[in-house]
Amino acid sequence: MITAELTRAARIIKNGGIVAYATEYCFGFGCDPMNRSAVLRLLHIKRRAPDKGLILIAANVAQLDSYVNNIPAPVLATWPGPHTWLLEPREGVPRWIIGDHPGIAVRVTAHAQAAALCKAADMAIVSTSANRSGGAAARNYRETLRRFKAVVDYVLPGMVGDAPAPTPIRDAASGALIRPG
Repeated sequence: MITAELTRAARIIKNGGIVAYATEYCFGFGCDPMNRSAVLRLLHIKRRAPDKGLILIAANVAQLDSYVNNIPAPVLATWPGPHTWLLEPREGVPRWIIGDHPGIAVRVTAHAQAAALCKAADMAIVSTSANRSGGAAARNYRETLRRFKAVVDYVLPGMVGDAPAPTPIRDAASGALIRPG
């Protein structure tokens, strides 16, 4: 269901802003991945180096079409769900998304509100934990509001999922576990 809050958050993302929103494990920061100034601002807020790359989440596989060439069947079988995969990026995917990595990290989220935000924005969005680099991620709406209201354009009211840890990241080509869950 698209609420007024979701509509507002989607409009902010489409207009180059940054939104904090609930995900499977914690609150995340999101923006339009193709908007360079939005991504660089998000990285500045996090105090995160651009070479690390960012995860993109989507409501469905079609929202990832402009970012990846091929999604193997074993990856598709894990979505929607709390599984992030490194895939081969399409030609022209900006460095501010992939950083210094050969792959791009993507997920079709099963978190209902995060998926609804992607649907409302009509795009895959950046998904990185709401924290300063190296710090603890914000795990609820009030904490996110207290810590980040002054630096993001909107904190979308919501509840995180029941994941006990951040989503695991696996390399689709090798199967290697890059980040445990």
